[in-house]
Amino acid sequence: MRADVRHVADGVYLVHGTNTNWVILTEGDAVTLVDTGYPGDREQVLASLAEIGSSPEAVEAVLITHAHNDHLGSAEYLRGTYGMPVYLHEAEVPHARREFLHQVGVGEVLRNGWRPGVLPWAVHALRSGGTAHIPVTTPQPFPTAGPLDLPGRPVPVHTPGHTDGHCAYHLPGAGVLLSGDALVSGHPTSRAKGPQLLLGVFHHDRARTLASLDVLAGLEGDLMLPGHGPAHHGSLREAAQQARELALGDRGARPSTGHAP
Repeated sequence: MRADVRHVADGVYLVHGTNTNWVILTEGDAVTLVDTGYPGDREQVLASLAEIGSSPEAVEAVLITHAHNDHLGSAEYLRGTYGMPVYLHEAEVPHARREFLHQVGVGEVLRNGWRPGVLPWAVHALRSGGTAHIPVTTPQPFPTAGPLDLPGRPVPVHTPGHTDGHCAYHLPGAGVLLSGDALVSGHPTSRAKGPQLLLGVFHHDRARTLASLDVLAGLEGDLMLPGHGPAHHGSLREAAQQARELALGDRGARPSTGHAP
């Protein structure tokens, strides 16, 4: 299956893989890759770089929003094969090394199996490597505070809740937010369209996830590129507010200590 590559802003590409997204930032011939899909998406990741006229050799760094398998999938392969660093928030570094693993359990999935889309999503996740053991050998915390000296000049924004070290990435000059799983616009387990949170069972600390919406609401921009779902055009503040209203109206989205693979 071919990845769907969308040129969404100057030097910014949103790539839709299988149930998850990654983003390519370009500056001249250099590239920053943000997230890497499931392990099973590896060929799509490589093909998406080729489609924009680039290659893995041009990737200066891989940035990870959080260390779930559907975002971390090919990070170790790329690091080990091509030598670029893999950066995350310092709180997420041990998660990427798999010193611990926060992931939704089979029991929690089964308890939520009555929800539309949950069981088909779970089957897909398993087939795509959602439970594979894929630690990053030498993940690194961000080398500096503020904008990173990488193509696109992304600014890490700590948005804990989905995981303790979850980070979104802000491109202030372009008015773009790479929101990861802190704020999405769709998911196979949701019937809702537009800005929303993932089901409560997928968050390590749902209260902190809700609190992180305030952080995102304070950012300037009018284009959101989520970890799941299509690009969303419109005020980030309004997107965060819509997600909050939907989440508070979902009485089944209970707090959880599980994570989505």
